[in-house]
Amino acid sequence: MIKHIVFMKFPEFSLAQRAKEKLLSMQGKVKPLKNIEVGIDFSRSPRSYDLALITEFESKEDLEQYRVDPYHQEIVQWLKSVGAQTKVVDYEC
Repeated sequence: MIKHIVFMKFPEFSLAQRAKEKLLSMQGKVKPLKNIEVGIDFSRSPRSYDLALITEFESKEDLEQYRVDPYHQEIVQWLKSVGAQTKVVDYEC
């Protein structure tokens, strides 16, 4: 199994809820996506990111298909347009 984790910080914290809705909408629309979890940070500390995305895939190949999926790319472009900053970790488990 592959986990793909993305932390996001937004120029305005209120964008995190809209991002969560958009990200969760990938379930069932992005075929290689096995599982998705999205959480909004409640601590709001200076070190915190605003949102965490955790996705699971069967293989590295499925993760690569996800990266180029048109629906996923629409969301990526929206995130860029609102100024989201991201950090990513991919690992096998």
